[in-house]
Parts: sequence; C-alpha cells; structure tokens
Amino acid sequence: QVHLVESGGGLVQPGGSLTLSCAASGFTFSSYGMNWYRQAPGKERELVATITAAGTRTNYRDSVKGRFTISRDNAKNTGYLQMNSLKPEDTAVYFCSARSGSYWGQGTQVTVSS
Repeated sequence: QVHLVESGGGLVQPGGSLTLSCAASGFTFSSYGMNWYRQAPGKERELVATITAAGTRTNYRDSVKGRFTISRDNAKNTGYLQMNSLKPEDTAVYFCSARSGSYWGQGTQVTVSS
C-alpha cells in the first residue's frame, strides 16, 4: 500500500526556518519525481517545488526562490523541503506528491506568525 507521510510542520515566527519531510513507502520512490504543494485557507492548492527522480533538477515557484530548497534521499525513501526566511504568506498546509500526482500525503500545517 502506498503511503506518503509529511512531518515537520509547526508554528514559526517570521524569518524563521522549518524543514518538512515526506516519508514514502509502498512504491519505488527513486523512480519518480516528487513535488511539494501548499494550500492556504480559502485558496487553491499551488505547486511550490519539484525535484526529478534522481534529484538532479529542481524548480520553484517564484515566491519561494532563494528561500526554499527541495531535496531527496532515495536511500531513505524520503523527500525534504527546507524553508528559510519564512513569511506570513507561507502559512498553509503543505503536501508532498509523487508519480505525477498519483500519490499524495495527508499534509502538514505550517503557520508563520509572531
């Protein structure tokens, strides 16, 4: 059975940092690209960052470029999203996804507030 489980969310002050993890099981994680999405209250889900299966290429939405870093450790079947210089507008539920959206985690809440 396929599982993607996010962790690492929480409450952080503006300017702070968090690292999200996405633990995968039930499929060959290393064969597929992985994405991080987020959804803020009352807004549509938006793509935040992508990484290829081997981790050789990444892409980011403009609003997080230079602040967020997506990475993966295929030996551990885990993906990551390092988030620095967090802003209140980064507040959202963050989801990881794999296999072109076929697999989704349950999400983890990130709240940026003083």
